[in-house]
Amino acid sequence: MGRGNETDFTDFTLLGFFLEFRHITALVSIVLLIFTAAFTGNTLLIMLIWLDSRLHTPMYVLLSQLSLMDLTLTSSIVPKMAANFFSGWRNISFLACGTQIFFSLSVAIAECILITLMCFDRYVAICSPLRYSVIISHRVCLQMAAMSWAGGALTSLGHTVFTLHFHICSPREIPHFFCEVMAVLRIVCEDISAYEKAVVVTSILVLLLPLSLILSSYALIFLAVLRMNSPEGRNKALATCSSHLCVVGLYFGPGMFIYMRPGAAKTPKLNQGLFLFGTVLTPLLNPLAYSLRNKEVLSALKKLVVRKCILKSQGHWPWRLSFFVFFFFGGGTKNNWRNMSTKTMLCILL
Repeated sequence: MGRGNETDFTDFTLLGFFLEFRHITALVSIVLLIFTAAFTGNTLLIMLIWLDSRLHTPMYVLLSQLSLMDLTLTSSIVPKMAANFFSGWRNISFLACGTQIFFSLSVAIAECILITLMCFDRYVAICSPLRYSVIISHRVCLQMAAMSWAGGALTSLGHTVFTLHFHICSPREIPHFFCEVMAVLRIVCEDISAYEKAVVVTSILVLLLPLSLILSSYALIFLAVLRMNSPEGRNKALATCSSHLCVVGLYFGPGMFIYMRPGAAKTPKLNQGLFLFGTVLTPLLNPLAYSLRNKEVLSALKKLVVRKCILKSQGHWPWRLSFFVFFFFGGGTKNNWRNMSTKTMLCILL
């Protein structure tokens, strides 16, 4: 392979994913459907938290930031991937590739920081409930969100600059469906062993260390929950914590396997599968596992649906999307159907 010159800013070519897969068109179509559902679920969750004053608490504000990060991550990757596949145009400019690396890595790191801070929020809420409003004030909550975004952006900026300053071999073909650090490193023409060690160190700081703090916090949380006298309070705390732990596994598991495994850059197919899970399925499962089965969120959703029905009766077009998301993300249980009036159901369906 020829070696690119030092100021080579020509386009890259994205090879896509699972090229040997026979039904690739069906796979991309399924990915687009999941992306649409994830986009809808996270957008609705952000709207509910924004519109309902009962959800203006630190826990839900942080959840809205997590959903916003999910939207940013999946929207920066999936539409471009689908457009490249259906148009047959696989090229991506040097600037667009750098932008994609920056945003995807920035949001991924920010999510890890935010989830760790959300764990601290749950720890204070369960272990020190009387001091919760003092420790986790509105100002502290905003600082947590800002810290997550800033930490992700600064870390990502350094890795983006280092990754793109390496000499790239020709042809400039990236074995991935988007510009990702480990995939770009596979087509570098020089020794990158030192930088790979830097990636591992960064992974320890943003993955392993936060995960250790999360697990330690939850050990203390579970001990506090077991000492609770109220069965109802104990069950509610366990339900919230179990949902949070599911989210922790969804985010930290694939990231640690990709960035902390020696020689990860040499297994592109496995990395592609993990990234497909992280950028498409995780944003879908997050609102499903953590929020839209929460009683407060469902109550806010019902309130919004009723409000739209009232607007419809005044001549406005009905918002049918509310019904779909309410049914798909957990509003379709028998108890929830019984709690909704027949009049409200007819308003949604008509």
